[in-house]
Amino acid sequence: MMQPRILVVEDDAELSALVRRGLEREGLAVSERRTGAAALDAAEHDVPDALVLDIGLPDSDGRDVCQALRARGVTAPVLFLTARDAVVDRLAGFGAGGDDYLVKPFDLDELVARLRALLRRSRAHAVPEAGGLRLDPVAHTATGGDRTISLTPTEFRLLAALAGRRGGALRRRELPVAAWGPGAIVSDNTLDVHVARLRRKLRELPDAPEIATVHGVGYSLP
Repeated sequence: MMQPRILVVEDDAELSALVRRGLEREGLAVSERRTGAAALDAAEHDVPDALVLDIGLPDSDGRDVCQALRARGVTAPVLFLTARDAVVDRLAGFGAGGDDYLVKPFDLDELVARLRALLRRSRAHAVPEAGGLRLDPVAHTATGGDRTISLTPTEFRLLAALAGRRGGALRRRELPVAAWGPGAIVSDNTLDVHVARLRRKLRELPDAPEIATVHGVGYSLP
């Protein structure tokens, strides 16, 4: 039976090595990356069974990386590592598509136990793209065919949330949490304006899916 493969994304080399050694002692196969860009590349070309993902990466927010992974079809469970323990931070991590949350400093035995619980519940599989769109959480861009568009951080998170729920509608109350964060006060008009801008930008990409309005519910990406 193959060892479960864990991708550890942590820019602190000492902590990353400590986590790797602890997981390998438990019979898990571990690879390490230091940046969000490297994590996306690694996860796309060799999809892991689970990820341990630091939120505070040097080139990007780990939550944006998670959203980009979900938008690309990567369903492997994500366990966030963070130094922040506020409820709003935990909610933001779950809203970005994370499955669990561990605050630094942490006990390695707890990390192992949480990962094994995630692995038991997971049937991870992946496709490299979602509807022909490729999202980059470092540059906050979307690429379709040979064209790339620049997005604001809010537009990126809106698109990532929609792409991560392809075929299903995201309710209006869910989108502000994904794009602005828990507790944000966002009017319907503000949300509609951002979606309209995002629609215009997506039309610049060849064969990009059109954001659909689900009346009485919210929006979806077919």
